[in-house]
Amino acid sequence: MAHFFIDETLETAASGDHVTLSGPEGRHAATVSRLRVGEAVILGNGRGLTCTVEVVAVDKSAVSFLVTEVQVTSQPRHRFVLAQALAKSDRDERAVEAAVEVGVDAIIPFVADRSISRWVGDKVQKGQTRWQTIAREASKQSLRAWVPPVLSPCSAVEILAREPSNFFVLDQSGQAFDSVDWAHVVMADEAPGESQVVNESVFIVGPEGGFSDAERAQFDAAECHVLRLGRHVLRTSTAGPVAAALASALSGRWS
Repeated sequence: MAHFFIDETLETAASGDHVTLSGPEGRHAATVSRLRVGEAVILGNGRGLTCTVEVVAVDKSAVSFLVTEVQVTSQPRHRFVLAQALAKSDRDERAVEAAVEVGVDAIIPFVADRSISRWVGDKVQKGQTRWQTIAREASKQSLRAWVPPVLSPCSAVEILAREPSNFFVLDQSGQAFDSVDWAHVVMADEAPGESQVVNESVFIVGPEGGFSDAERAQFDAAECHVLRLGRHVLRTSTAGPVAAALASALSGRWS
């Protein structure tokens, strides 16, 4: 049962309910995935609700399901956020796709001083929509109950204004990645308690040209953790997903 479809209009569901998937996602399920009556798939709303469903009817533009099982997944109280620098070609898009697959909870388009790619005018909305589409498809690929939001583009100063956050700048000049007690960083927020405040770890990834002197001064002033990912220099498309994967493994999020 590998098929996973998302219907953002689905608010609630219970075992025994009948639901219909229409629109572009319904047409895709019917004509591309070619679902057949009796087949079991997963249907979610991208906001924590997932259902095991059985196909009961198919036409050219919609698929009808019988809900057989429902699961509600809460968001983690400690979020991993990728601040990905805009990059040339499709390297930033590749970073978004892989980072969502390994588990980041939100994405910030980082307008770095040395970013060659620039979102100006109507490109801002187009770029943000494109990244959100990539995040949605990557969530379907990895069977994620929550589709990570793509937030508004930010400069380094705007990223550092986020609270409450821990900032981790990925740079070869930093300390070893495993010098951070990742289990403590994450589990301190996951422990039972009355507070519902969501803290976050923000991984800041620069463009291919690296960070500017002004950005480095801003990171120093904010007392960011500067971390390196091993002995080799990674591309901007690789660094963020690798950091998120390592932090997930070292913190126990993948256990």
